[in-house]
Amino acid sequence: MKMYKNHPYHLVDYSPWPLTGSIGGLTLTSGMVLWFHKNEMYLFHLGILILMLTMIQWWRDIVREATFQGHHTIKVTNSLKIGMILFIISEIFFFISFFWSFFHSSLAPTVEIGMMWPPKGIEVFNPTEIPLLNTMVLLCSGMTVTWAHHSLMSNKYNETIKSLTMTSLLGIYFTILQAYEYKEASFCISDSIYGSCFYMATGFHGIHVMIGTIFLMVCLIRHIKCHFSMNHHFGFEAAAWYWHFVDVVWLFLYISIYWWGS
Repeated sequence: MKMYKNHPYHLVDYSPWPLTGSIGGLTLTSGMVLWFHKNEMYLFHLGILILMLTMIQWWRDIVREATFQGHHTIKVTNSLKIGMILFIISEIFFFISFFWSFFHSSLAPTVEIGMMWPPKGIEVFNPTEIPLLNTMVLLCSGMTVTWAHHSLMSNKYNETIKSLTMTSLLGIYFTILQAYEYKEASFCISDSIYGSCFYMATGFHGIHVMIGTIFLMVCLIRHIKCHFSMNHHFGFEAAAWYWHFVDVVWLFLYISIYWWGS
């Protein structure tokens, strides 16, 4: 029997995905412990697989609710916007902790690292090489995602596809360049406080770039399938907000760690 509601809110149906997601998270963290202590990665890979399958099916349900079932009314969309803003604020504080650690160690170097910064024996990256190229790549991607947003609001279907494709490719290019940079690095995460701060900050930023790239690629697929309209496209707006956040964090990383910190 079909049920009708007389309110603009969305009361979600029962779902198994929070349970499977928590199981995947437990498996992943347990797998990391096993990986670090016994160098066995099978449990780690299993946790990633469970989380990936959970995310695909959970987000598929959300897309269905928003696009085909009409559950995402104006009030629901406004709540989603507030949720996304709060999530990005929490991510800002997440990165502030890394910057705090970096400046705490670099502004007052201790005797254990030779009372100098960068610590003795650390050969840092040249900020005018790959880091500068990656900065240009992300700045260009910020322009293309803004182009995509304006094209979508102007109902320009083909231009939105072109600009979203360019943004996704730039995100992939950034990830490839960062992987190459890591491969060529002369220090690792265990090389004093510099290595720890560098890899934690840039590594987590790299993970955010990969997540944002997947986010934008999903939006591209949804746009091709005509899931978005001029007035109803919060899924894309959330991806664009997230991508701009990733851009800004990289600018702070480049200025503080690559340029000033070197």
